[in-house]
Amino acid sequence: MQERGTAAYLAEFIGTLLLVFFITAVVSLYVKEPSALNPNPFIDFSVIGLVHVFLLFVLIQTLAVASGAHFNPAVTAAMTFLRQIRPRDAGIYMVMQYLGAIGGAYLTKALLLDEGKAQNYGAAAVSDVLNGKLVPGMVVEALGTFFLLWAIIGVAVNPRASKDWAALAIGGALGMAVMVFAPLTGASFNPARAFGPALASGEWDGFWHFVLVYTVAPVLGALVAVILYLQILAEPGAKGVGGAEPVG
Repeated sequence: MQERGTAAYLAEFIGTLLLVFFITAVVSLYVKEPSALNPNPFIDFSVIGLVHVFLLFVLIQTLAVASGAHFNPAVTAAMTFLRQIRPRDAGIYMVMQYLGAIGGAYLTKALLLDEGKAQNYGAAAVSDVLNGKLVPGMVVEALGTFFLLWAIIGVAVNPRASKDWAALAIGGALGMAVMVFAPLTGASFNPARAFGPALASGEWDGFWHFVLVYTVAPVLGALVAVILYLQILAEPGAKGVGGAEPVG
């Protein structure tokens, strides 16, 4: 278990800021509201998903050496349970992730103004497809986060796995989950990514509804991935996977 320092904390802030900025910007620009002339606008979720793929790939490749490239409180919570990071460092990571997410969302707001306002600057919300319901929204966010963490743990934390394609595999897992689940909940899978644009736009979709769907559910999904990993993939008798560098 490595001791983390200022460089790691700064990397988490910068990485989360860039992650949230590019995600909220692409959502603001590519998601169009229905209008009288175009009541059913085409939304290209493949573009949004591909932005997630390559954005996370680049951020992991450039910043994992400094911090492990979490950029997500749910990832940090999972790594804490796997004893990849000390609880004190995990707490600082989460603070920096939330600050970075706020910065990224407000940067989108400052640059896109009215263009982004129509989409609440990329804020996530449970869609009409799920009738805005709490439990289906929680299931979707938990499932997407589980899939992301399953990839992270499987290719980056598991000491027996090859790390050569780890960054692309993790980015690919996130992008694929976004393409599938974005029409349902906005596909946040990251409490900080959800919080930043919600704060910038003032759109919470009901505060406690937001907390349960976009904070509690992703953490639960991440912890289920940890439990299943320890039961299925971890070496027999291993109590943790100390020594492996987390990325994701």
